[in-house]
Parts: sequence; C-alpha cells; structure tokens
Amino acid sequence: MKEQDLDFLKLALDQAQAAGERGEVPVGAVLVAAEGEVLAEAGNRIVELRDPTAHAEMQVLRAGAARLRNERLIATTLYVSLEPCAMCTAAISFARVARLVYAASDPKGGAVEHGARLFEQPTCHHRPEIERGALAEEAGELLRAFFRARR
Repeated sequence: MKEQDLDFLKLALDQAQAAGERGEVPVGAVLVAAEGEVLAEAGNRIVELRDPTAHAEMQVLRAGAARLRNERLIATTLYVSLEPCAMCTAAISFARVARLVYAASDPKGGAVEHGARLFEQPTCHHRPEIERGALAEEAGELLRAFFRARR
C-alpha cells in the first residue's frame, strides 16, 4: 500500500459518513489522478436521486470522466470504503482505472474478492491493481452502526 493511500481512504470514509447522515447506505469513494489530485469525491445518493445506479463509485467515475473529458480513466486510483458490487466492478474495468483500493470486504454484495469476482472472469478486459483491508474496521463499523439504527 502506498503512503498516501490511507489519506485518500480517509476521504472516502468521510464521504461514507456523510452518506449515512443523509440516510443513504454509508459508502464513499474518491477518484485520484496519478499526480495525487482529487478528481471527484462522492457518497451513495441512491435514495436522494431515486437512481439505483447512484453508488458512490459510479458517481466518481462519471465525474472523473467528465472532468478529464475522457471515458478512460487511465492512471487513476479509485478509493472506496466498501468492496464494489458487480455493477461498479464492471464500470471500473470499462473505465480502465489503474488501481482500486478499498477498505472493507463485502461477502454479501461484493464482486471483487467475493461473488462473481468479475476481474477474474475471462470476459474482463481490464483488471486494476487491487489493495484491500486498510481501515476495514472503521468502514465496517460505519455500516454496522447504520444498519443497527434501522433495526
């Protein structure tokens, strides 16, 4: 894991916290250019936007592509508080993100190391470098607290 990864993961956790405070499932993402510039930050906005695709990852991929004026996010790193789902994992591949760094694993809904394991499929044309596990406890606690409050 690179030195700045923890700082950017903390930004993703801040976005996750803000999403939870808005009543969204607390997942946050940050997209960073190779030189370390933050291109986009977002938390889930599925409920707010009434959009099932408004996951944090999808929002930063869209914003990053718009900002760079390129659908290929070559040399970028995506930081996420939770292992991406199948939709987001496919979008990460299509966008050609260079690195994916996520905090908590998601055995139920993740598609990187769980479920479909999309990056391992022969039909996957691009697989980013993957780092996982840093700040997993903090990210997991955000999710546990969110769902505990709703039960």
